[in-house]
Amino acid sequence: ILVYKEVSALAADPPEGIKIYPSEEDITELHTAIEGPEGTPYAGGVFRMRLVLGKDFPAAPPRGYFLTKIFHPNVGHKGEICVNVLKRDWKAELGLRHVLLTIKCLLIHPNPESALNEEAGRLLLEDYKEYASRAHLLTEIHAMGGTSGALQEPADGPQPKKHAGDPNKRVAGAGLPTNGVATNNLSNSSSSGTSSSNTNIVAKKKTDKKRALRRL
Repeated sequence: ILVYKEVSALAADPPEGIKIYPSEEDITELHTAIEGPEGTPYAGGVFRMRLVLGKDFPAAPPRGYFLTKIFHPNVGHKGEICVNVLKRDWKAELGLRHVLLTIKCLLIHPNPESALNEEAGRLLLEDYKEYASRAHLLTEIHAMGGTSGALQEPADGPQPKKHAGDPNKRVAGAGLPTNGVATNNLSNSSSSGTSSSNTNIVAKKKTDKKRALRRL
């Protein structure tokens, strides 16, 4: 009950730059979206994240995972987050709001000393320009525009087929009247041929009748 109240309060009044998407079916899993802080390589991006509240929460800290791919020293290749507040510095009274704010601050001040992504940690210390370039590139690819989907609910139901609205299909449809005219012309030609054939048969019958009368 306490966890439900905390999650509900957090969703109603989330920290600045953070969206909360609680699950009605499972309150032990909290989905969030964190806006990349200005002045960092993550600015302009929206990063989806998942907090898993174990059965021992709040006695034990939650586990945090980035769902949006990010180049950051303290985020592993599978999205796992390494920050002290989720480990040895955890206290039950800190709460989820503090956790989210700490993770957002981690985007501003990465900690290369506890790096899960060793390459990002090394670049941060030795070549910040290259580190920032890599981090911003992945932000553009995975966290900007419609790629992250963090601030929009996923669209359910069948998606439109790829050929729907295909201009080639429309061109084909537009040509139908022309084809219809051609068909009519063919029909008219066929009718004319049939009429000529019928006229020839009637004339032949008349000739045969005249010959028969002459014989008499």
